[in-house]
Amino acid sequence: MPRMTILGYALLSLLASEPLSGYDLAQRMKKPISYFWHARHSQIYPELARLEELGYVTHEVIEQVERPHKKRYTITQAGYENLRDWLTKPTEIGPDRSEIVLKAYAIWMTDPRKAIDLFQAHLRLHIERLEQYERDYALIEREKSSSLTFASPLFGNYATLRKGIGYEREYVDWCRWMIDQAQAYLTQQEVTCKLQ
Repeated sequence: MPRMTILGYALLSLLASEPLSGYDLAQRMKKPISYFWHARHSQIYPELARLEELGYVTHEVIEQVERPHKKRYTITQAGYENLRDWLTKPTEIGPDRSEIVLKAYAIWMTDPRKAIDLFQAHLRLHIERLEQYERDYALIEREKSSSLTFASPLFGNYATLRKGIGYEREYVDWCRWMIDQAQAYLTQQEVTCKLQ
């Protein structure tokens, strides 16, 4: 049997809550799944076809007026069982691949002013993301706190948001530290030049 992909499990996780079209799945991959998993629109449809071939999802065609018909996907019993089995299997720690971290590794080779610009741009983006995650988290706590139990599908949103908030806070702190390091170096260079 063909091996399941992580994207396949991500799609099954979304479909476990409710039937969705490919378009809806792509939108859901932006949020809440985007707190921890990303997929391009072009990856989703081939994966849905693959899941259907494996017997983990089925689809029905929904006719629409003045728009193309759409397929709505539903997880099958085999899909549920596969997903449940996967959920508690040990997870490998894969390699982290971050372009900005790779750049930080060799940042000593560049102009510190350009490095500051780079990390300030990342800092702004991650502050915006952190603020959005914190708003979403507060909304879930405010509106759903009484029904938010471990066995609720909403608990997954809450748990991944919590992880995303921690990640973004650490990223913001790291960007600030990188900026501080570059600025301290520039200050030291200016003092050295004045003394010469």
